[in-house]
Amino acid sequence: MKRIKVLHYDAFSSKPDKGNPAGVILNGDCLNETEMQELARIAGFNETAFPIHSDSADFRIRYFTPGQEMDLCGHGTIAALYALKENGLLSDENEVTVETKAGMLPIQLTYTSDEILVTMKQAEPVFKAFKGSRAELMESIGLADGDLADDLPIKYGTTGNWTLLVPIKELQAFERMVPYNKRFPNILTEIPRASVHPFCLETHDDEADMHGRHFSSPFSGTVEDPVTGTASGVMGAYYKKYIAKNEESEINLIIEQGNEIGKEGRVRVKVAQDHGRLHVEMTGNAVFVKEFEIAL
Repeated sequence: MKRIKVLHYDAFSSKPDKGNPAGVILNGDCLNETEMQELARIAGFNETAFPIHSDSADFRIRYFTPGQEMDLCGHGTIAALYALKENGLLSDENEVTVETKAGMLPIQLTYTSDEILVTMKQAEPVFKAFKGSRAELMESIGLADGDLADDLPIKYGTTGNWTLLVPIKELQAFERMVPYNKRFPNILTEIPRASVHPFCLETHDDEADMHGRHFSSPFSGTVEDPVTGTASGVMGAYYKKYIAKNEESEINLIIEQGNEIGKEGRVRVKVAQDHGRLHVEMTGNAVFVKEFEIAL
């Protein structure tokens, strides 16, 4: 029997039990894929990250939900970097490269007096049209068609993981949302394994620019992600492409999430435009919560 140590970090917050919890398992090189999936299922986090050896980067990270492996996970990456640093496995360099199934990630580390800020470059954003039923989509998150912001498009977007970006008129609607995740694949016929990410431009925090919730694909084995790094990145790209169309070539946004479930967190997103191409960076922090063991 193996006894595996799991490190619990909360990303996008400096307060334990806020933000987005992630598990980190540092001895991933001793585990096979089946064992990783089983550990993620038992640990129960939306994502568990396994930093392992890479021949082409500083290290590689594999990400598992309780139900499947993911190509990329923003909060899992931040948690893994904190765990590596705090356990003496990461040098004092300001730049590292991480290999993922979504490609190579250049990571910038900024050290302050009390935390590390982790900045991830995400893949170039891609958007696709949603051609399904708006009424069925809104019913699947407990709302009505009238809650949609009609002046903005519903779009699939990705900077590593596909999600459906759903513009909502008013902040108060987020308290009424109830996700029926099992309906998603039959509604999201273009990309059935996508998650659903409603957002609006009203916020709780006066310093924030956008508010969101993130409802997981049923294939992931989870229901809601408290604060989502990859989806925040593609939200920023959506903002630049469909809202701030003619503004400056670079925008900086603060995105809030998790308020409705007591897991408030903040993600900083920078989107730069160069010759029509969008470049997205996401920045976040994390805090250690506890460690525990799983017998495998």
